[in-house]
Formats: sequence, structure tokens, C-alpha cells
Amino acid sequence: MNKPHTLSRRQFLAAAGALAAPMIIPATALGRGGRKAPSERINLACFGFGTIAQSVTPNFLNDERVQVVAVADVNREGDHYGYQGEHKGGREVGRRMVNKHYAEKTGKPGYDGCRVYEDFRELLAKEDVDAVEVSTPDHWHAIMAIACARRGKHVYGQKPLALTVEQGRAMAREVAKAGVTWQTGSQQRSGAYFRIACEFVRNKRLGKLQRILVRLPGGHRDFSQLAAKQAPEPVPDGLNYAMWEAPAPHREYRPALMPLNWRWNYDYSGGMITDWGAHHIDIVQWALGMDHSGPVAIENLKAEMPAPDALYNTAKTFRFECVYANGVRMVVEDESAGPNGITFEGENGRSIFVSREKLEFTPESLRQEKIGEKEIRLYESKHHERNFIDCIYSGKPTVAPIEAAHRSITIAHIANIALRLGRTAIKWNPAKERFVGDDKANAMLSRPMRAPWSLLGKV
Repeated sequence: MNKPHTLSRRQFLAAAGALAAPMIIPATALGRGGRKAPSERINLACFGFGTIAQSVTPNFLNDERVQVVAVADVNREGDHYGYQGEHKGGREVGRRMVNKHYAEKTGKPGYDGCRVYEDFRELLAKEDVDAVEVSTPDHWHAIMAIACARRGKHVYGQKPLALTVEQGRAMAREVAKAGVTWQTGSQQRSGAYFRIACEFVRNKRLGKLQRILVRLPGGHRDFSQLAAKQAPEPVPDGLNYAMWEAPAPHREYRPALMPLNWRWNYDYSGGMITDWGAHHIDIVQWALGMDHSGPVAIENLKAEMPAPDALYNTAKTFRFECVYANGVRMVVEDESAGPNGITFEGENGRSIFVSREKLEFTPESLRQEKIGEKEIRLYESKHHERNFIDCIYSGKPTVAPIEAAHRSITIAHIANIALRLGRTAIKWNPAKERFVGDDKANAMLSRPMRAPWSLLGKV
């Protein structure tokens, strides 16, 4: 007689992305107080433990279905993290946060279950993890995400999704091929204000959409308070700088780039256009039902661009208009012209302004309208990190899937390319993901990686 086939916990979670319906965990599988037994809990690791990870990781720590088991960061521990340089960061900071949480949770003061690694590859080789939170600089996103997908790991990947259009497409392809769960850290999709605004647009409560106005922060913020220190210096003890910069072009260590101020250098990120564009442009794409497409042109491009060889060389002020095939225009500009947020402008003076703090209707009576059950209702997620864990178990798509993130950040990337080339207008084919009749622009959709790193190589 054949033995009945059973799935190990690892086999179950690796296959969870392919399940069509939620897995029902029997009460007997639960630990004390309803906490899932370790055999059913999701083991999660953190790649990068700087400013962003310190705000996101507590949401995973407070999810009873998750056990954070390891942290990988090229920096052992350092100062000047946070949005005013007020925090420490690095793998030892991550270890302390995780161990402190579980020590208090379990009543075991000596808890020491979080392990740390300098190299994410060693973590993947040694740790039995189901999911990974990637919170590194943008130039590392693609390599790490692809490495995880190929190993069957579910990924919570921070925005902006990728450094280039080519990298984003490669990431989306590998995630789809592996069938793993992906959540982009575009947390505005889990915000009620943004979902409601998008439902009003989708259901034509504003009439025919006339224009969309998107305002993003501009300039180069000195998050680390180290912007003045742009001259080369010796690498601080405990930082593997060679690992931090690879696969980007080599430059000597400069405090002004680390931490977080790397956002203003094009080798590592795309400035405010990608940083905040990954949020607001993503919401516009959601409102337009364009999660698998995008605009066909960008016009009236202008920006204040620093010299290409400046350390902070991304656009400081900017304005451009994205034109969709149906004629709708999305104007993207820095917030020197008005408040950060999105304005959807419809017919007869009707409009909606939405930001993280506000949802304003013109006329105000629009607020009283309700979206009916038989009308278009968008995905409702009330908690971004919990939605990721929910979907690991259920196998359903997350609220911020990788294809949507790729399409949204592509708009920011192609705008940056056009600005760097001094174009005032470009045409774009969203189906082919190529510029129309512009070889120089198409050449910038990808960037070489410094050996031995590549998108196709074994990580």
C-alpha cells in the first residue's frame, strides 16, 4: 500500500503562490493564544536594514503568522539613517530590533534568534526562509529580487521597483515564472483615500476625465545631514563598500551619498521623479486601469538638471505631460507649483484631490455619492504588509503586484531618460516597451552592470 503524500512546511509555502484558494489551517495547528505553530509560520528575512526597513519591519514583527529570522546588510552599524540623520542603521541594529521584540513577546529576555549576514547570498544559502523584504538602494533591487524568485522565495520589494526599464521587466518575468507572491512597497494602494478616489474616476463620477495633475516633492533633501561631505574619505569600519556599490559604476566612498542621499545620484536611483513618482504615478495608473500599459507620449518636458558629473545629478525641478491613447493627460511637476498630491479633473468643474492626508471633492456634494456593489470596485487592502502575508497563504494577487509597479515606474524612467537627453517630447510604445524612433533613448532603457553581476548570471 502506498504511503499518503505529505507536504513539508517549506514545500507548502513554496507552492502557495500557485494555490487558487486560501489554505485553511486547522485549529490543531495553532500554538498558544492562537499564534501559529512554528511549523506553519512564515520565516522572513530582511535585505537591507536602513531607514525604510526600520519603518516596515515592525509590521511584520507584529504579524503573528511571521517569524523574522535573519537580516543581511553590508553595513554592520552606522549613524545618519532616517529622514533627518537621527537614527542608526545596519544589520546589528536589525538584530537588536528583532531580538528585543521577540524577547518581550515571548517573555524570554535572552532571546537571540535573529542571525545577521554581510552578504545576502550567504543568508539565502544558510537560512530556511520563505519570504524576503528587500529594502536596499534601487541599484540592488533587480539582482536580489531575481535571486529570491529563482529560489522560490516570496518578496516584499520596496519602491521604486527597479533602476531601469530592462531590470523591471526582467524582475516581472522571473516572478511570474516562479509563481511566487510579490508585493511592491507602494503602500498608497492600501490607503482608503486613494482607493476611493480611483473608484470615483473608474465609475465616471467626474464625467469624462479632462486632466490629471500630479505634484511630487522636488529638490535634493539632505536626509543624512551629510550632503556637504562630498570629498572622498576612507571607508568607515564595518561597511563593505565594495559590496554596497556593486553592480553600479565604481566611485570612491563619499559620506554625502550614504545613507539615503544616494537617491540623488543617477547611478543608484532617479531622484524625486522615481522616488515619489513610484507612489503618485502608480495611483494614476490604477485609476485609469492601466496596470498593464501606459502613456503613448511624453510632451512639454522641462527640468532644472545639474551637471551629469555632479554627485547629486537628478532633476531638481521638473514638469512634463504624459499623454494616453484616449487623450487623457497626466501633468507631473514638482510641488513648487502647489501641494503634494493628485488632482483628477473632470467635466463641469468636478474634481477630486487626494493625498495621504486629504480627500477633497469639488463640488463637496460629490462626497455623498456611494459606489454601488454592481459598479467597479477596486482591490481593498487595509494593511500593506498584512496583505502580502495574506496572499502568501491564499495564492491570490497582492494589491501592488509587480507588473503594475513595473508599468508605473517605467513612466518615471522614460521621463528621466528624455530629460537627460534634453528632449522636449518623446513617443512611447507601451506594448513593445520601446521609444518610437529614438535610438539614443532606447539605449538608455538598460544599463551595464559591473562584473561579475548581471541579470542573467547565477547569483
